[in-house]
Amino acid sequence: MRLRTTAFWLATAAAAALSISSASAADLPAAYKAPVVVDTPWTGGWQVRARAVAVMPQDKVDLTVPALGALGALPNTGKVTTTVIPEIDISYYFTPNIALELILGVTPHKITGKGQLDGLQVGETWLLPPTLTLQYHFTNFGAFQPYIGAGVNYTFFFNTSAANTTTVVPLLPNGPAVAVTSLGLKNNWAPAVQVGFDYMLNKHVGLNFDVKYLWLSSDVTATLNNALAVTGKTNLDPLLIGGGVTYRF
Repeated sequence: MRLRTTAFWLATAAAAALSISSASAADLPAAYKAPVVVDTPWTGGWQVRARAVAVMPQDKVDLTVPALGALGALPNTGKVTTTVIPEIDISYYFTPNIALELILGVTPHKITGKGQLDGLQVGETWLLPPTLTLQYHFTNFGAFQPYIGAGVNYTFFFNTSAANTTTVVPLLPNGPAVAVTSLGLKNNWAPAVQVGFDYMLNKHVGLNFDVKYLWLSSDVTATLNNALAVTGKTNLDPLLIGGGVTYRF
């Protein structure tokens, strides 16, 4: 009898507790419900990109050796190597559509002869070509955000050195071997254009593909065999193709 009484009171207490719990949950105000998280759209600000870029200059170096008279005009007698480099760019978005981008990187190149100077090792140089472009970004394609841009480049040539390698060249097949014993290239301005796109994986992180073209030339001075002065111009006009990662703050 005592066991039945105890069981009765335990069941009654459990039912009462369940009834109170259900009533409390039903009476909770709406403010206690889990909030809905909304990801606000990109409204502008700072952005950085890290890219791998192929720098592909034109193979055109025109030289003149004044001491050789008419033989001294040497059109298209040099070529510049293609290189792949890391690149960082920093952008500021004034609006989601309008941005200013600064591109930074350094690139090494070797210059060799071709045509009448075929086989001649001319030398090598490094380029620091900071480029500033004003861009328009199209934002009506969702995660795919193409852009176009135009701006200006100023290229610094540094660590330029002559090859000092002696070679018999087609220009002087029966003459003395030739070596470039000094080499210099002049810093210069260049206009720049670009086209590319970001594919945003979320609000902050995306993938980037970018193509730029620079109309870049430089005056060349050199010396052959420590005696013959050489002057000329190289039309580098590099095409830069790169891809990497975008991060928006």
